[in-house]
Amino acid sequence: MSDLVTGDAVVLGLRPARLPSRALAILLDLLVYVAGYLLISLGLVLATASMDGAAQAAVSVASFVLVLVGVPIAVETLSHGRSLGKLACGLRVVRDDGGPIRFRHALVRGAFGVFELLMTFGSVACIASLCSERGRRLGDVFAGTLVVRERVPGARVMPVPPPPPWLAGRFGGLDLSAVPDGLWLAIRQYLTRMDQLDPQVGASMAARLADDLVARTGAPPPVGVPAAAFLMAVVHERQSRDAARAFRQQPAPRAAPVPYGQPYGQPAPVVVPAVVPAAAPVAPVPVPVHVDPPKATGFAPPA
Repeated sequence: MSDLVTGDAVVLGLRPARLPSRALAILLDLLVYVAGYLLISLGLVLATASMDGAAQAAVSVASFVLVLVGVPIAVETLSHGRSLGKLACGLRVVRDDGGPIRFRHALVRGAFGVFELLMTFGSVACIASLCSERGRRLGDVFAGTLVVRERVPGARVMPVPPPPPWLAGRFGGLDLSAVPDGLWLAIRQYLTRMDQLDPQVGASMAARLADDLVARTGAPPPVGVPAAAFLMAVVHERQSRDAARAFRQQPAPRAAPVPYGQPYGQPAPVVVPAVVPAAAPVAPVPVPVHVDPPKATGFAPPA
């Protein structure tokens, strides 16, 4: 397990790929690239048969650089670190902070790959990967990247701690549409691991995440609410909305939201509806009813 720290100071648990899986992924990639290079070279030989030897050599070198160097760089850049071999083996190239790679990372990896993988037949890459704690070759070291495993055995997902009872359902009026997924992920990771952090470090991280969340929602939290409790309550509110939307249910009745800025512990003003006097009752008007005389039934009348 590799403890990578994101820009939000959240520790990510990623599993670096080791030499066997990486070697298999590189072998699959090389088979595809070499097969494509041979086909392109055959076509170029037929197309440049009328040229002189120098021109044919220049075309051959250009095709080698384009297919075996340029294509892998383009594939890793466009797929964000998932080439065909890595996709088959469940691997991915990421930055040291866990984010997706860009063109400069793929360029450095591809440039070093010519020496590590092609010129030395992978011997330098194998030695560097065995000596590295996280299985990185020289291209990964200089590019600031890491190959990790995407398909890992299912692990138990830690639930987000529930908010305090006095905060449950108090943020029903918040607009959460502008909060990005990255911030939700950072908040969730912090809440599931805040018990493992130093109290002072955890408090500063909670305050920073709460400030980012407040800036996205546009409404300040109530006065006197701790940052961690505020994050728990807002995450719980988002989960409740997602569950109601998924099951197409009306949200459960909840307590009335406390106005933002009002300290908890002070009762909200109670609005008593005005009593409208009822109209005086009207006496009913008697209606004459015609009653027929009782018919004889054969039973003796009561004494």
